[in-house]
Amino acid sequence: MSRPGAGWYVRRLRRMSPAEVVHRVRDKARRRRWARRRVRPGDAAPLSAGVFPQRTFESALPSNACADVPADAVADVVSAADRVLDGTWTVFGVRRSDSADPDWFLDPLTGRRSPSDQLAFRVNHRDEDETGNVKQVWELSRHHHLTVLAAAWWLTGEERYAEVVDAQLRSWWRANPFLSGVHWTSGIEVGVRLISWVWIRRLLDDWPKVGDLFESNDDAVRQIAWHQEYLAGFVSRGSSANNHVLAEAAGQLSAASAFPWYTRSAGWRSDAAELLGRELDANTFASGINRELATDYHRFVLELVLVAAVEAACAGTRLSPGTWQRLARMLDAGVAIQDVAGNPPRQGDGDEGRGLVVDDPDRDPWAVALGAGTVVLGAAAWAPPITGSVQSAVLGALARPLGIGRGLERLAERPSRFADAGVVLLRSRPEDGPEIWCRCDAGPHGFLSIAAHAHADALSLELRHDGVEILSDPGTYCYHGDPEWRQYFRSTLAHNTLELAGVDQAQSGGPFLWTTQPRSTTTRCDVGGEPVQSWTGRHDGYRRLDPPAVHERSVTLDSQERTLTVTDTVQSTGQFTVRLSWHLGPEISVGLSGGIADLAWRTRRGVHHGRLVLPDALVWTGHRGEESPPRGWYAPGFGRRVPSMTLMGSGTVSSGGQLVTVVHLPRQAAYEPVHAPRSTALTPSRVNSALGAGQPQATSAAGVAATPLRQPQSAHPGREYMHG
Repeated sequence: MSRPGAGWYVRRLRRMSPAEVVHRVRDKARRRRWARRRVRPGDAAPLSAGVFPQRTFESALPSNACADVPADAVADVVSAADRVLDGTWTVFGVRRSDSADPDWFLDPLTGRRSPSDQLAFRVNHRDEDETGNVKQVWELSRHHHLTVLAAAWWLTGEERYAEVVDAQLRSWWRANPFLSGVHWTSGIEVGVRLISWVWIRRLLDDWPKVGDLFESNDDAVRQIAWHQEYLAGFVSRGSSANNHVLAEAAGQLSAASAFPWYTRSAGWRSDAAELLGRELDANTFASGINRELATDYHRFVLELVLVAAVEAACAGTRLSPGTWQRLARMLDAGVAIQDVAGNPPRQGDGDEGRGLVVDDPDRDPWAVALGAGTVVLGAAAWAPPITGSVQSAVLGALARPLGIGRGLERLAERPSRFADAGVVLLRSRPEDGPEIWCRCDAGPHGFLSIAAHAHADALSLELRHDGVEILSDPGTYCYHGDPEWRQYFRSTLAHNTLELAGVDQAQSGGPFLWTTQPRSTTTRCDVGGEPVQSWTGRHDGYRRLDPPAVHERSVTLDSQERTLTVTDTVQSTGQFTVRLSWHLGPEISVGLSGGIADLAWRTRRGVHHGRLVLPDALVWTGHRGEESPPRGWYAPGFGRRVPSMTLMGSGTVSSGGQLVTVVHLPRQAAYEPVHAPRSTALTPSRVNSALGAGQPQATSAAGVAATPLRQPQSAHPGREYMHG
């Protein structure tokens, strides 16, 4: 991706308020002044005059905390730590063979090295030609692999883990002095890195050499101070005050609490606590849903703030009751939106951000974050039991003596509607068979004036049966470096909703910038305990067309009949070309015949079948793994994509014309062994091929087998993938 042109800067400026413009002008002036403070690699740098001569670490873990870690979590951490040491650690699906001795500036995808000996303020991390894929470069320097190694030492006492942590921290500190290189270009990276350092110090507390690595190490003392000075000097504001500002505040609060070694520590701690509380409130709906409406960031923010809040409490800085209550509401919302298998929605952007990694990163991050939150804050009466982890054990060990969760108000019943966020969940009744779970979206188009992590997905839905994705949100895939793929994965066509006139519902001004934002509203909602539940929403993103148009969608779930009916209506004085996309989950195989799509998927308990009855006013085609233009893809994680089937209906619609889609789902939890689906396009041999150990197969609309680009890793451990 090349450097943004002048047009991007003009569009970005137009989304800023006058106050933000003033702030950015002042920020630019501060950067010019601070440039003189830059330390070059290899230069000697004196300790700040504000460092106390006596430095200690006061918030060690209780000696019995290890006893609360489940045996399987211990084994997983040790296995993950061994992957770091043997060079099989992966970052966004890419193996880092150098994880035991990293090149801190290497992007393994492009082979480029980001600038290391250059003033940070002159590094454009948005330009892949300059930095390579910056997410790959940044991620290893968040030092999550080092917190895993530190956790492995804490659990096993094996010296080799601590020695590698020692060597790598010293290496990073020497290679990245103040304001030199790409790792000083983003506050979120600085904040997350500080949290990692706090926990490395805590987990290595009984290691005999830990004082030499931290308290007595001038490089460590300088870096901890520099990181906090940076965060205090460059706070994200205005249209950038999303999860970034919370990561900055969480890192500042954690470090100032755990390392009170500087004359400014008390002020840093107080300012960070105030910033964290204020921005958590601004970033969170009253219902508990994160305002970015990007589900993965809900978890990320919850984990960041929870870790920082516990850290502050250990240092005697209790956040306001309102902040703790907001955290509890976020926790309850995070539990409530999951399906029966514990899988969250896939709404909006997601880049697998973590606030703290002391477990195997392959362990479900939602289970880890929600489990830790439950240990610290307690659980709502309706919440399912949690699975223990290293994170829940260590945060619980610190928080339990402080009684943090006492007196917090909790929701009496599991919510299905989050009205302020526009999120509605239709769920079948338990007595009617395996869970049918459907997320409907009529919420705001992201957060703040640029809606950076939003997708053009108004009125989209996700549908799952017993935790298996039937109609899926394809995910995110990438941020930088692949503009065509970035645009596709956040486009209207890439979501289960209706596209008009060949354009997105919202106009993009860049990979993290929307210049128009649809207004969506829920006009009818019935999500009680009755067998029939319904929801209707509308959005005005197509009012900019000539003539203007409004898209309305109604969704009805009949729990007893096991059907989901979706009715799309366009209100306008004109006629429009439309495309309606239904993106099938990666576990779904499909046979398409005219307007009927027969579905099959396998779980450990057997094979299931369903059927999509598609609007006959449209011409339906199947797309899988197409690259030019992108069609038929699913991103199981950031930086990874696998082929999956997209059914696309094309045609025209006039005002008031209805497009009706009906999904039929099975009642039984398991079917008999593999047998032929009801479509001649998907033969029994193809089903057996798809379900077997060989290469997965898929059928297009013409019944032609398609070969996946690569075998994906299952997003649901224990299940086999079969591709549509």
